[in-house]
Amino acid sequence: MESRNFSLPFLFVIFIASHFSFSSSKRILNDPYVFSSSPSLSSLNAESLINSFNLTPQYAVNVIQKGNPNAPRLFESQIDFRAMFGDQNASGGPSVQEFGHYAGYYSLPHSKSAKMFYFFFESRNNSADPVVIWLSGGPGCSSSIAMFYENGPFKISDDFSLSWNDFGWDKVSNLIYVDQPVGTGFSYTKDISDIRLDEAGVSNDLYDFLQAFFKEHPKFAKNDFFITGESYAGHYIPAFASRVHSGNKKKEGIQINLKGIAIGNGLTNPEIQYAAYGDYALQMKLITESDNEGIKQDYVECQNFIKKCNLGVALACASGFEVCNNIVTTITEKNKGINYYDVRKKCVGRLCYDFSKIETFLNKENVRKALGVGDIEFVSCSSTVYDAMTKDWMVNLEVKIPELVNDGISLLVYAGEYDLLCNWLGNSRWVEEMNWSGQKDFKAAKNVPLMVDNKEVGLLKSYGSLTFLKVHDAGHMVPMDQPKGSLLMLQYWMRGMLN
Repeated sequence: MESRNFSLPFLFVIFIASHFSFSSSKRILNDPYVFSSSPSLSSLNAESLINSFNLTPQYAVNVIQKGNPNAPRLFESQIDFRAMFGDQNASGGPSVQEFGHYAGYYSLPHSKSAKMFYFFFESRNNSADPVVIWLSGGPGCSSSIAMFYENGPFKISDDFSLSWNDFGWDKVSNLIYVDQPVGTGFSYTKDISDIRLDEAGVSNDLYDFLQAFFKEHPKFAKNDFFITGESYAGHYIPAFASRVHSGNKKKEGIQINLKGIAIGNGLTNPEIQYAAYGDYALQMKLITESDNEGIKQDYVECQNFIKKCNLGVALACASGFEVCNNIVTTITEKNKGINYYDVRKKCVGRLCYDFSKIETFLNKENVRKALGVGDIEFVSCSSTVYDAMTKDWMVNLEVKIPELVNDGISLLVYAGEYDLLCNWLGNSRWVEEMNWSGQKDFKAAKNVPLMVDNKEVGLLKSYGSLTFLKVHDAGHMVPMDQPKGSLLMLQYWMRGMLN
């Protein structure tokens, strides 16, 4: 990978439409509403993001010419995955028929024609388990990437059959994956103006979806509910949680039993997190003391733009995006070939991970038939959605969290120790500096080891509603690098036992 083209993190953090009429899958790519007509920094980084994971989506965004205007608001159907399981699952492991697995589309009410695609997997343990929603980042990457490569029920085998994931989060929860914002994955619209630009649009869409989901599945409506995700979901999650909390207080629709939010290797408070890049890189011996002093000088201008952005100056948000990410470029230029998501590893050419199986699998005719998506192509990561969120990047979403934790909603922030791009140091600093009722006691709390199988897998700091976990031997995608540890982390945290 050439680091000059890659200065932004993959902030990675991801019905059945057989009744929909898709007469054309042509994408509208030259509409004036598309946000970059020239190779901007954001579009170059979106392309680098996609290439680094060996993903090759056919389209920049899922915009099609025509859908069925008379389709129901929410339409879903149970998935029949039996034909997709390899021979190794014929006699071993549970039968896929034993569980409720669903896929579907939700027509977003506050849009012109947008439809949001989702997967829902009932718990392998008990339907009374909490409901967990997972949001991947990008921005603009499908949550299906996490579903198959991190914490979903299944793994994709080399022959493109499915096998059970022994550490899928559906072992302890009823699990939802949503392709959002609109335009990613199998989510689509026929009007490019439905592409979201900020967290208000994203969080309202998710809230509307959740209301429809619980109306469709009333037996899960009273279960505990947790919002989880990683990377750019460090933006999505606080905004979404705040929207749910506000809706509950105002008694809008179905009361959602929000108990906690978990952010993994996220971008939440850019002002604090961009200030930590140099210090983290120095700790990891990626740069010298002299390099770090230069980065600190560059950060002054970056910080100025971030402050103005958060005072409502839109131009400063765009400028901050460009200026602040030069800090990342400074570090990556000095470490050509390094995997920025896991600094222990090297990228081979432009390829840091190979997630290409997901595109091949989800675009197979029999899989699309099972999911009911017609001729819709799976857009693994949308460069158009990424570009659209440029002015959202430097917005501080941490400010939405204190009200949540003060009201007893649990916050778990966890970070793999080898991720440069959303590193643990920057995440720990914004957590420490967050102004909430337990701030003083949290700062005074000691780090304690988190043990799994008599082995230390992380360092834990906790007080009241707030927990921070530095995860050992993991990069940007903790559930992929530490599958058993992350499953136990989720289970203990949801039970209030992670402290």
